[in-house]
Amino acid sequence: MMTRKIKLWDINVHITCHLCNGYLIDATTVTECLHTFCRSCLVKYLEENNTCPTCRIVIHQSHPLQYIGHDRTMQDIVYKLVPGLQEAEMKKQREFYHKLGMEVPGDIKGETCSAKQHLDSHRNGETKADENSNKETSEEKQEEDNDYHRSDEQVSICLECNSSKLRGLKRKWIRCSAQATVLHLKKFIAKKLNLSSFNEVIHPSRS
Repeated sequence: MMTRKIKLWDINVHITCHLCNGYLIDATTVTECLHTFCRSCLVKYLEENNTCPTCRIVIHQSHPLQYIGHDRTMQDIVYKLVPGLQEAEMKKQREFYHKLGMEVPGDIKGETCSAKQHLDSHRNGETKADENSNKETSEEKQEEDNDYHRSDEQVSICLECNSSKLRGLKRKWIRCSAQATVLHLKKFIAKKLNLSSFNEVIHPSRS
């Protein structure tokens, strides 16, 4: 069977940042629309904007930075597809901190050591399943320790049924963060009602 080779040029559009046009570094995804950018590019952009740079959807009226998240899977894909990118980026970061006379943060040291161990294990034809398992467990625990807006001011919302579609809801009250948007609620309701698209849920002001 012949293996079809795909040129990196053909998939660049999927692994580059729309803001800087470079390969994704510290890939960060907008939770509303799942568009991904370099973290530094996105944070700088959101200092003066509250919409996605690609599709212009409103991320959040006042706290857009709280609705973006590190996309480890995407970053791993980029590093595996682009030869030498990870090593070059780690080198830049180490040089940056050394220039400022600061200690290199633990996460950068960890990523560098992890990358070296990963390469060494492949060179020796060995697998380190236990180490990977422990690392995944640690990452999962770290994610569980994140706040996820539980400490936000809470609000209670009553859903009034203006459509026969909403009659399938058993509970008419929703308690959520005060930072939740109408789009969040529409997606939640659509999922509860097994609707094909959240666009089927119409906001009262638009009906």
